Amino acid sequence: MKGELGQLFKQAQRMQAEMQKAQAELGGLEVQGEAGGGMVKISMSCAQQVKAIKIDPVLLGGDREMLEDVLVAAFNDALRKVEATVQERYSGLTAGLGLPPGLRMPS
Repeated sequence: MKGELGQLFKQAQRMQAEMQKAQAELGGLEVQGEAGGGMVKISMSCAQQVKAIKIDPVLLGGDREMLEDVLVAAFNDALRKVEATVQERYSGLTAGLGLPPGLRMPS
């Protein structure tokens, strides 16, 4: 029993170190969300920080509501990509833990 507990503790320490490493790696990764056929692009870090917004000049002279809608869609696309990237990265780390499917790891 004592040996099993020690092994479990070592495994938890290894996993914690791996998670910290993964978080550091993810902090440096960026994804790009797009909407309006690529007329709006939002770059976002996997720490969910918006890094850049690119807007096609054609949209700037047009309908304000349409531009707002396209910005929201591009932001949400970027956020979905961040979540997918984070889950993909953490899935390998948590594979042997028996966690329920769909459990979201912190980004």
